[in-house]
Amino acid sequence: MHIATKTTDAPAQDHPLLNEGVQHVIEALQRLRFGVIQLTVHDGKLMQVDVTERRRFGN
Repeated sequence: MHIATKTTDAPAQDHPLLNEGVQHVIEALQRLRFGVIQLTVHDGKLMQVDVTERRRFGN
């Protein structure tokens, strides 16, 4: 698998939308016990964060 890297002129902290997206990911990680956090990226920009929580019940 090839992972492309992209360089930008401005550091990440200068991008408010990126900071907002990262904050959503951090909040999801803090409250999620079991599940999946899926990021959707278009043209190198974070567009969507999907959180799927798994709950299992014992017998």
